[in-house]
Amino acid sequence: MFAQFASPPKFHALASRVWVWLLVTGIAVLGLGLYTGLFLAPTDAKQGEVYRAIYVHVPAAWMSMFLYLVACGYAMLNWVYRSDVSAVMMRAFLPTGAWMTAIALVTGALWGKPTWGTYWVWDARMTSELLLLFIYLGLIALGQLTTDPAKADRVLSIGLLIGAVNIPLIYLSVVFWNTLHQGYSVSMSGSSIHPEIATGMWLSVVGFWLICASTALNRARRLLVQRRWL
Repeated sequence: MFAQFASPPKFHALASRVWVWLLVTGIAVLGLGLYTGLFLAPTDAKQGEVYRAIYVHVPAAWMSMFLYLVACGYAMLNWVYRSDVSAVMMRAFLPTGAWMTAIALVTGALWGKPTWGTYWVWDARMTSELLLLFIYLGLIALGQLTTDPAKADRVLSIGLLIGAVNIPLIYLSVVFWNTLHQGYSVSMSGSSIHPEIATGMWLSVVGFWLICASTALNRARRLLVQRRWL
């Protein structure tokens, strides 16, 4: 199966068919999640209406980390197999991940103003998330340093894997350091979120993921054409 979808023409044909359906489905699911969160979920007893930022902030923050790990997976595949498809997929997730990180930072700042009284503090979670944005932007620039795609892909693969050390720092920052950012509301042992709030949030997460996957597939198939691999 890997060999089949590692073929650029077959991957391009599949991506061309799938990305639109992922996008349409993602928009529909995200719309349902936002409707549930904004109109059906109850008002939070402590934060009031401002907590509803979670329906954008939390999915974007999760996607910022998850997309980086997915890109790292393709980086390892590219390092081992030198697959053209893994190379473009590795690159395709970077701009989307950067956008998710930027959205997470902006919505977090807007949420922080009424909650903490300021848009920004050098909190461990916020600082490590800002570092992730710089890593994304640096990797995008790194991939453009040479006109030799194979060499650029190898360098980018190494950079991606080195930068991955920041992901556990983001995730565990609320455990290792005393931060203003709240701790985990969702964990392996369960959730402390109201069921209706959780339903809207999970629908938003799924919607964000489908839209991100669609965007990455569309970008990857365009990169294949640009590299004239078809």
